[in-house]
Amino acid sequence: MSAPVADEDRAAALESLAGLVAGRGVVVLSGAGLSTESGIPDYRGETGSRRRGKPMTYDEFTGSAEARRRYWARSHAGWRTIARAEPNAGHRAVERLRRSGHVSAVITQNVDGLHRAAGTRQAVELHGGLDRVVCLTCRHLTPRAELDRRLTELNGDFRETRAQTQADGDALLPDDVVATFRVAPCAECGGVLKPDVVFFGESVPKPRVERCFELVAAGQALLVLGSSLTVMSGLRFVRRAARDGTPVAIVNQGPTRGDELAATRIGLPLGPALTELADLVGGPAPRPLG
Repeated sequence: MSAPVADEDRAAALESLAGLVAGRGVVVLSGAGLSTESGIPDYRGETGSRRRGKPMTYDEFTGSAEARRRYWARSHAGWRTIARAEPNAGHRAVERLRRSGHVSAVITQNVDGLHRAAGTRQAVELHGGLDRVVCLTCRHLTPRAELDRRLTELNGDFRETRAQTQADGDALLPDDVVATFRVAPCAECGGVLKPDVVFFGESVPKPRVERCFELVAAGQALLVLGSSLTVMSGLRFVRRAARDGTPVAIVNQGPTRGDELAATRIGLPLGPALTELADLVGGPAPRPLG
């Protein structure tokens, strides 16, 4: 656990961050820590240790029908947690900063769609989105809600358990529950369906990566929110910004791989900290939910 931050230290840290953000075209890079206040667990917590074993890889998913059965059973159980989640104060503060011109772009490593739900429609979803499903044969895209309905019809006796849902929507289930789960094929061609997210061992599409590098290069600062930067997909943007002399600020509860590259490093809860930051730099009032 992080040590409590004294009020005067908190105020000084946020004033420093406000000086970096105010009036600039800041690029936000967000990670799983931004969504924990929405009830979605992060991957590592404050210690930096992974909460579970390595997730399913792309090769495992595409190479084994049993692996796909396991994935979809667990994802079907965990999807409701993701689908019910709502943007928290941190997501809304980022949108306030964007609408007021302090933030020029948002890149997110998250697959929960909460930036979009908060109004940040143009957020670049680096790893895709769980609310979409793609066929690996015909590439047809469908809403996840449609697949959820089909899976529910196919598995009327599916027994859900009170397993903890992970940041990627995966939930642990007993083997006997997984063994009876029925997987839905593509409704268009009968092919294999996959969530429209980047699995471990799968590359982020090159045009998407190039777009993110362009945004970082055009930004006046890079603000990392709730990411340990453990994987290279996010760390590379921090390294590029630092190489180019662009100031990097990190707000994260726990150490990150980019700490030595940051001009400002703050360990505070993101919702309250970002709300106060938006107030300090003069962001517009938050929009009501609903």
